[in-house]
Amino acid sequence: MKKEGFNNDLYVQRQSSRILERIEKFGGKLYLEFGGKLFDDLHASRVLYGFDPNVKIKLLSTLKDKAEIIFCINANDIQRNKIRADFGITYGEEVMRVIDALRSYGIYVSSIVITQFTEQSQALAFKHKLENRGEKVYIHHLTPGYPNDVDLIVSDEGYGKNPYIETTRPLVVVTAPGPNSGKLATCLGQLYHEYKRGVKAGYAKFETFPIWNLPLKHPVNVAYEAATADIQDVNMIDYFHLQAYGEQTVNYNRDLAVFPVVKTIIKKITGEELYKSPTDMGVNMAGFAIYDDEAVRESANQEIIRRYYKALCDVREGKERQETVDRLEMLMSELGLKPSQRVVVAPAIERYKSVEVPVVAIETPDGHIVTGRQSELLTAASSALLNAVKHMAGMPDDLKLIAQSAIDPVIDLKTNILKSKKSSLNAEETLLALSVSASLSDASARAKECLKLLRGCEAHSTHIIANGEQKVLRNLGMNLTCEPEYVSFELYSE
Repeated sequence: MKKEGFNNDLYVQRQSSRILERIEKFGGKLYLEFGGKLFDDLHASRVLYGFDPNVKIKLLSTLKDKAEIIFCINANDIQRNKIRADFGITYGEEVMRVIDALRSYGIYVSSIVITQFTEQSQALAFKHKLENRGEKVYIHHLTPGYPNDVDLIVSDEGYGKNPYIETTRPLVVVTAPGPNSGKLATCLGQLYHEYKRGVKAGYAKFETFPIWNLPLKHPVNVAYEAATADIQDVNMIDYFHLQAYGEQTVNYNRDLAVFPVVKTIIKKITGEELYKSPTDMGVNMAGFAIYDDEAVRESANQEIIRRYYKALCDVREGKERQETVDRLEMLMSELGLKPSQRVVVAPAIERYKSVEVPVVAIETPDGHIVTGRQSELLTAASSALLNAVKHMAGMPDDLKLIAQSAIDPVIDLKTNILKSKKSSLNAEETLLALSVSASLSDASARAKECLKLLRGCEAHSTHIIANGEQKVLRNLGMNLTCEPEYVSFELYSE
């Protein structure tokens, strides 16, 4: 049974107070650069076990009368259809998804900014699509002179060249679907325009990771390095903060590298030195809401191992470089972590050795591990899911949960109409068949209800699972890893 270690209510309380203090400090107007995931922060929920992945929405809900949201999206990310890995959707789709979610909570989204625009055709199409739905969309180009020519940056030919984004509320949250989306440039550009208009305003940064008041090599902070291993982010002691205050705090290399530039730009705009360190700029209070350090250390360690397995598979599929795996192996070595510390790994591999077909192992909430093997009827993931819900419902292993009357039409559709070469039911088809059977059988209905209990459970496959099945397991809230092995030697997989 996993132990929780994070207090969401305390987090919302401390975080909202800190943001309100910062608004007050700057005379009633704050541009808050919001890093990480605003909605569905699955990384944080995996690393800080007990963290509500939507707690930031609850935080903003407490401030919604004062807050508005600006979304930034990099034109290059639109052009190349960059994907959010957690959900398998493009950054453009993620922007629209999160806007809808925010508005369902009554949170005001005022505009979308397409940044680093250089006439990308897909970015223009995205702009027109949003405008046709009534959204206010701005175009921002690269800032001339950045980062060295501060006089040019802070001028009408620099920040002044991009249009001012109309805002009406004291707290302007500037967020994005992912990194390098132009949030900082948008905030500082707005600061420039505000001061030209005679409006006093400030800038602050809200980044959940790394957590500034945890030790540098705390697993929670190392998990951030694991999550960004592909872009080689490195946590460091904030030497600006150490010099100014004699206090050790943690930040990451890119923020430390850019701080002198940001500090100089802000002073040029405002005439004041607002911050002495990157830590000063931040408002994150997540570290104060950790109440069980041992629990979050363990959950962070597990996330690092999961990241390692993902990188192995990405390298095998040609999506990632070997350097990313090397970086993760180094991080694991620093903490003394091994892949075998993931409890679902050994049972999956041991079962595979005996049956010699793909196997998936699932750890159920009570700590029991079930396995499922590939067969003519079911994929390994499908088999494991059925075995898991049977265990959770207290049913015998040999109980058939899916009625033959639900199976036959699906197989007929796949093979005779859709002309699929594979007749075995994948995870999505199996769950649909289980849902149909639930209307015919009380046992199937009980098993279907147990699917909700899989959220947060661990799973491991002896082979790389097809994207469609991975998405089903993600939607169930499961933490899946795979060995970097293909199910077959076929080059094309349905």
